[in-house]
Amino acid sequence: MTYLHDMIARTAQPGRITWIGLRPARRAAMQAVAEAWLDKGGLDGDRARAGKRALTVLQAEHLAAIGSYLGRAPVNPADLRRNLVVSGLNLAGSKGRRMRLGTAIVEITVICAPCSRMEETFGHGGYGAVRGHGGWCAQVISAGPVCLGDPVTYLSETRGR
Repeated sequence: MTYLHDMIARTAQPGRITWIGLRPARRAAMQAVAEAWLDKGGLDGDRARAGKRALTVLQAEHLAAIGSYLGRAPVNPADLRRNLVVSGLNLAGSKGRRMRLGTAIVEITVICAPCSRMEETFGHGGYGAVRGHGGWCAQVISAGPVCLGDPVTYLSETRGR
């Protein structure tokens, strides 16, 4: 017999890292990179802090949704100011789950809500367009490099903690 929690925990395929961005300072332009070192304090060169918000992860599929809500093409991931964009993996039910990003391991902690800057970036309605599509925050469990194209997989079929 298959249980609902078993079905929720399954993925059809691994995801992939499709974009990596660093925020070197508050309000500074994002820097897209091909690889970065991820440790307890977040990505090297990023202004993040250690803890439950050390890293931000966004689904690539949401870039088109946000653009659609704004009446335009998919938005640029740098405009959302998240660290990683992953494709092919639904992050909707990922809270509390551990995932491997390349060789690093993170635990998804909380939704990464949009900030008022989305109105500055996208204009009227920008905040509402990003709401529910802004990605997730994560804490780093195990350090390691992350590179464009690296696989993204959940460590187990059960939630962490």
